[in-house]
Amino acid sequence: METLPASQRVVVTGLGAIHGLGHTVDAFWASLLAGKSGIDRVTLFDPAAFSTQMGSEVKGWNVEEHMDPKEARRNDRYTHFGFCAAKQAFKDSGLDMAQEDPDRIGVLIGSGIGGMLTFETQLKKLFDGGPRKVSPFTIPALIGNICSGMFAIEIGARGPNFGIVSACATGTHAIGEAMHMIKRGDADIMVAGGAEAAITPFAYASFCSMRAMSTRNDDPTTASRPFSLGRDGFVMGEGAGVIVLESLEHAQKRGARIYAEVAGYAATADAHHITMPDPEGKGLGMAMTRAIRAAGITPDQVDYINAHGTSTPYNDKFETLAIKRVLGDRAKSVPVSSTKSMTGHLLGAAGGIESVISIKTLQTQSIAPTINLHEPDPECDLDYVPNVARQSKVKVVLSNNLGFGGQNAAIVFKAVGIS
Repeated sequence: METLPASQRVVVTGLGAIHGLGHTVDAFWASLLAGKSGIDRVTLFDPAAFSTQMGSEVKGWNVEEHMDPKEARRNDRYTHFGFCAAKQAFKDSGLDMAQEDPDRIGVLIGSGIGGMLTFETQLKKLFDGGPRKVSPFTIPALIGNICSGMFAIEIGARGPNFGIVSACATGTHAIGEAMHMIKRGDADIMVAGGAEAAITPFAYASFCSMRAMSTRNDDPTTASRPFSLGRDGFVMGEGAGVIVLESLEHAQKRGARIYAEVAGYAATADAHHITMPDPEGKGLGMAMTRAIRAAGITPDQVDYINAHGTSTPYNDKFETLAIKRVLGDRAKSVPVSSTKSMTGHLLGAAGGIESVISIKTLQTQSIAPTINLHEPDPECDLDYVPNVARQSKVKVVLSNNLGFGGQNAAIVFKAVGIS
């Protein structure tokens, strides 16, 4: 097949999301616009002994309604979320495998942590009953690439297929790299995003020992408060966000509905500290600048930023500095919101579900708010769309994500004048 030119445009034709605020994209988006928090006391295990006892869980959802029950039992909860979000997105795209070349379709669904629940349960079996008690499906279930593999098996896709691990930048890196695969001609279609299910005792113990998570256990719905003076840490979330990317040429040829263009993407490193972002926002600022440049636009054309906004003391302050570094005098007039105030922090799935949010912003011309913002931090002095959603003319969205290790990712989505 003829290689696509390097300048080939890449568009989004399908969306999928699994979250406690909604098991479909539309339900999830409606909850965000209503300013609803998905955070409550943890029920997946007894959190009484932990300093953090809350999270944003996916409740009232049965994976066996969407995935073969035998395969569901063999796979981790993170794969359940990613697989089902991918299935949603693929259906939403209107793609028909009978009409497509499977060699030209790839899957790139990342996870920052992977099968943590599998790791914990199988390790307990080892300690309690010895090595013969450990499941033969343990390794496939816990590795971070298996979600991509499972969905490729489901649809018969034989194109590029692997996982990306870059902590909380994973989902954005996956989508950005999938875009590049299409641009350089490795695939016509990529199913990409992030999935995570790390609300487990070991993950909580580990994050609690770092003092990274909020301890506002008395009022979980207000615990995630990005850019607020009293913020004290992030709140864990779980779920998945997955999108279908296609070359513009391919999407137009089949008459697909096009949500947005994936216009620009960049990845950088802070090279500063294993967990703390660069205090001057240099690494993230460079990622934002490069993503904007790759999109063929200027900073003056950015209409909205979906911030990483974790509700940790350092991240929110340094991300604010990075935005000012990139947008200059215009920074205070550009709406910026952290939807983690409602979703919690989905770690490796954050970039996936926040890409869905960014695209829905373009589609609906509505900006989801930063809730719980009643006492702004003086060092966080931008327009964070406090507490209430806002109608606004949005043609360009920039979404940021940062990960432990100093890894930064920024991606630009543009509205398209095609249907």
